[in-house]
Amino acid sequence: MAASNFDLIVIGAGPGGYVAAIRGAQLGMKVAIVERENLGGICLNWGCIPTKAMLRSSEVFHLMHRAKEFGLKATGVDYDLDAVVKRSRGVAGQLSGGIGHLMKKNKVTVFMGDATLPAKGKVSVKADKGTEELTAKNIVVATGARARELPGLEADGDLVWTYRHALQPPRMPKKLLVIGSGAIGIEFASFYNTLGADTTVVEVMDRVLPVEDAEISAFAKKQFVKQGMKIMEKSMVKQLDRAKGKVTAHIETGGKVEKIDFDTVISAVGIVGNVEGLGLEELGVKIDRSHVVTDEYCRTGVDGLYAIGDIAGAPWLAHKASHEGVMVADLIAGKHAHPVKPESIAGCTYCHPQIASVGYTEAKAKELGYDIKVGRFPFIGNGKAIALGESEGMIKTVFDAKTGELLGAHMVGAEVTELIQGYIVGRQLETTEEDLMNTVFPHPTLSEMMHESVLDAYGRVIHM
Repeated sequence: MAASNFDLIVIGAGPGGYVAAIRGAQLGMKVAIVERENLGGICLNWGCIPTKAMLRSSEVFHLMHRAKEFGLKATGVDYDLDAVVKRSRGVAGQLSGGIGHLMKKNKVTVFMGDATLPAKGKVSVKADKGTEELTAKNIVVATGARARELPGLEADGDLVWTYRHALQPPRMPKKLLVIGSGAIGIEFASFYNTLGADTTVVEVMDRVLPVEDAEISAFAKKQFVKQGMKIMEKSMVKQLDRAKGKVTAHIETGGKVEKIDFDTVISAVGIVGNVEGLGLEELGVKIDRSHVVTDEYCRTGVDGLYAIGDIAGAPWLAHKASHEGVMVADLIAGKHAHPVKPESIAGCTYCHPQIASVGYTEAKAKELGYDIKVGRFPFIGNGKAIALGESEGMIKTVFDAKTGELLGAHMVGAEVTELIQGYIVGRQLETTEEDLMNTVFPHPTLSEMMHESVLDAYGRVIHM
């Protein structure tokens, strides 16, 4: 058995934990990682990756129905849900195996089991074969989060699903209710609606995708409705009456309660951090609403103990967790580390149409007291978008009128989850409107719209 003393122990092998372990190993540390379920965590096994694989299937299915528009013939277009799921699971499995390979390559010792922190600098791992006691000067907690369950709306895997059930559905829903219109809810609504489920989305806030810029939300909603979704905003599911093969949802809107029958419900009402049973509070770690309280360097206040990723609070995104993992490893190694700024982290939602954003919304920039300039450009004005048959969409940019700083960028339409990176790099390099205006964007590309949106903010737009 490997010696049980390490320089760094990471608890949780999701996109935060496994990246922290790799970076620690690169910096010459002796690293162990503890995982109770799957290498790659939720993101890779039950989240980001398998959902994208399923959404790709629905996107291709959608395009097959549009064959005629492109001068093509496709008859008898259909799908096989089991095969769609099988492909999705295969993609997740392939990548999870890849993480195992990376751990070996970087000489990270993997312990499969449940971790607890019995004392400072100690990790106890309970596995099938018994318990192993590990020690390290530095411990990173990266245990992630799970689906929030509301009383009375709990999942049962048959009529009421969480994201996990939705990824391995026992059947194809005919009449589907999705509770919550954040990224997870709207992606599943988009997938099942495209495959033909009669889909209703209920959102408690005043608009779908409530974290996005209001204009982008409104545009996306219009597209969802056009695709046949029913969207109920400022609404709340008060209770679910379960019977054989059907669920009656009591949905309250503006004080009135409506009862609607569905055969399937997907609950996507947020997440709670996996903070229980680790022994964190006994060590003196502060926990606020299921999340570990940390400083900007992910330090918990307990010497040598760090928390990264979903357990350390919003934004709950894999790429934020990975960057925090690298930052903490650098910090432990005595290198210069840069805190991760939440407003520099992009959010991407892979519904149809896609949505991507970084920085402040127009409303937030105004609320923070900025004098702003706003530019917009529609997909219909872009040659590549029209050639692709994807003319529905828009790009919106928000600038500080005084300094020309790019405060935020918000997009809805085809491939915007890839386009957003241009603005992220721009913000990282502290770009101004002048730099962006003088950048030559290749033609014909969707990225030209990014240029035009900037030009529009300053009254110089060409193709509109």
